[in-house]
Amino acid sequence: MAHQEKETSGLEWRITLGDGSSKSLVPETGPVSRIWMWLKGLMAGLVLKVWKFLNKAWDIGVEDPRKVIHCLKAGMALTVVSLVYFTRPLYEGVGGNAMWAVMTVVVVFENTVGATISKSLNRVIGTTLAGFLAFGVHWVASLSGQKFEPLIIGASVFLLASAATFSRFIPSVKARFDYGALIFILTFSLVAVSGYRVDKLFALAHQRISTIIIGTCLCILVTMLICPIWAGQELHALTCRNMDKLAGSLEGCVEEYFDNNGELEDSDKHPDKKLLGYKCVLNSKTTEESMANFARLEPAHGRFNFKHPWQQYLKIGSSMRSCAYSIEALNSCIDSENQAPEFIKKRMSNVCLKVSSNSSCVIKELAKTIKTLKKSSSIDFLVEEMSSAVQDLQNEIKSLSSLLSPAELLLPESKETEKTTSTIHLLEVLPVVILASLLIDISSRIQDIVKTVEELANVAEFKAEADDKAKQNQANINRIVPSQQNDDQQTMKALERA
Repeated sequence: MAHQEKETSGLEWRITLGDGSSKSLVPETGPVSRIWMWLKGLMAGLVLKVWKFLNKAWDIGVEDPRKVIHCLKAGMALTVVSLVYFTRPLYEGVGGNAMWAVMTVVVVFENTVGATISKSLNRVIGTTLAGFLAFGVHWVASLSGQKFEPLIIGASVFLLASAATFSRFIPSVKARFDYGALIFILTFSLVAVSGYRVDKLFALAHQRISTIIIGTCLCILVTMLICPIWAGQELHALTCRNMDKLAGSLEGCVEEYFDNNGELEDSDKHPDKKLLGYKCVLNSKTTEESMANFARLEPAHGRFNFKHPWQQYLKIGSSMRSCAYSIEALNSCIDSENQAPEFIKKRMSNVCLKVSSNSSCVIKELAKTIKTLKKSSSIDFLVEEMSSAVQDLQNEIKSLSSLLSPAELLLPESKETEKTTSTIHLLEVLPVVILASLLIDISSRIQDIVKTVEELANVAEFKAEADDKAKQNQANINRIVPSQQNDDQQTMKALERA
C-alpha cells in the first residue's frame, strides 16, 4: 500500500494512482463559476456598505432629531409650493415661471429661521433690483437703435457683473449679502440678455419676482410656525457650552499635569473630553459670526426681544478664544519632555490646583449668568477668590527663587547629584514656573471675559438674582399673612361663642 503524505493545513481528497503515487482532487472552476463568485462578492460588499450607511444615518437622526424634522419641513414646503404649478388658476396667474417658486424653496430653505429670512431677503432684493436695472437697460438700449442695442446690453452686463463680483470680496458684504450679490448677477444677466429676444420683458420679470416672493414667504412661514429653530437660541446655547468646555479644559489640564499627587481615580479623569474642550472654542468663530448675523433678522422669540445685543456674544467669544489659546499652551506643558522633579511639582500642586479650580468656578458662573439671563450675585466674590489664589501662586514662585543654587547656575552638571529641597537648579524649576505663569495669564484673560459678560448683562438688562429672591420672599410673606389673619379671626369667633 503506497505511503500518502499530508502536508496541507486544510482537508483535501487524494487518490492513489496505479504507479503508487497520489494525487489531490481539486474542484474545477470554470468561467461561469468565477463570474458568479465575483458577482456574489460584489453584491455582499454593496449590501454591507448600504447597511453601514443606514446605521450612520440612523445615528445622526437619533443624535439630533431636529435634522429629521428639518428634512420633513423641507419636503412639506416643496409639496405645498408645487400646488402653484399643479393648480390651473395659480399657474395661469404666474405663467410658465411657476417652477421658479419650486427652485426658490430649494435654495432658500435653511435649518434656522434667521438663515431662511436672510436668504429670502437676499433673493427678493437681489432679484427685484436686478430686474428693474435690466428693464431700464433694455429700455435705453431699445431707444438707441437695433445696431447699438446688443453693444449697450453687453457693456451693462460686463460692468454690473464685474462690480457685483468685486463686492463679494468685501468682508462686510460677503458676511451678509454674498448670496444676494450672486442672485443679482444671475438675474440681471438672464433678464438683460433674454430681453433682446423677448418682447414682453416687463411681464416676464413681474412673473418671476411674483413666484420668488411666493416661495420665500412660504419658506419663512414654515420655518417659523413648525418646530422653529432660532439662530439666536443656537448662539446663546453655543456660548454657554463653550464656557463649560473652557472651564473643563482648564481644570483638566492642571489636574493632568500634577495628577493630584496620584489621588485621582481613573473614573474621575476624562482627558479626552476635558483637555480637548478648548478646541471647540477655537473653531467656533465662523459659526458664531454667521449665527449673530442671522439672529439680528429674527423676530422676538422666547426670552429674546428683537433688539437683543447679539453682537455682544461675538465679543464674549473673542475673549474666550483669547483664553483658549493660553489653555492650548498650558496643554502643551503636559506632553513636554522637560518636566520638573516630583518634589517641586508636589510643592506647587496645591496652589496651582487652587488657581485652576477658582478660575473654572468663575467661568462656570459666567456660563450660568448667560444661561439664566440673570446677573450673578456671587461673581464678585469668585473673582476675588481667583485673584487671591493668583497672589498666593505669585508668592510661591518668589519663594522658589530662594532655593536656586548660584553654583548650579554657573557650572553645568557633569554627573548626577542627589537633589534636595534646599538647593535646586534653574532648569528644574523652569517647567513648573512656565505653567504657573500661564495660569496667571489665564486668570487675567478670564477677567476680560467677566467684563464682556457684564456688558451683555447691562445692555440686555438682565435681572438680578437678589430681586428674584426678594420677590419670592415677598410672595411667601403674602401667603403666610392671610393664613395668620384667618387663624386670628377663627380664634376671635371661638372666644365670642364661648
